[in-house]
Amino acid sequence: MLKTMMAKSFCTALLSLAMSCAASAQTHPTVKLRELPEALKQQWLQTRPEMNSNSRCAAAFDNHSDYERMSLQCSVHIKLGAEGARRAMRYCDEEREKKRIHAPCRIVQE
Repeated sequence: MLKTMMAKSFCTALLSLAMSCAASAQTHPTVKLRELPEALKQQWLQTRPEMNSNSRCAAAFDNHSDYERMSLQCSVHIKLGAEGARRAMRYCDEEREKKRIHAPCRIVQE
């Protein structure tokens, strides 16, 4: 009986942990690499060799020709992909405000 109570308690704790992780998971808007302006693609290609599987980049641009109003910010040396995405979005939002880019930041996907 003690084992069943402990097993139920463990399952309940595990379930609540899984639910809290799912609730805290954030989804960020994304953009495909092929949809980036050429200048941002080149910047991404230069950064790519340093990146690991958890690295993330976020991009913001209003159009493909105004180089002054586009930004690509990356979180490269990171251990968790979700944290990399949060940091990249934060860095991108800061740069977006400085450059007065109207479009939102989006996580770059290959």
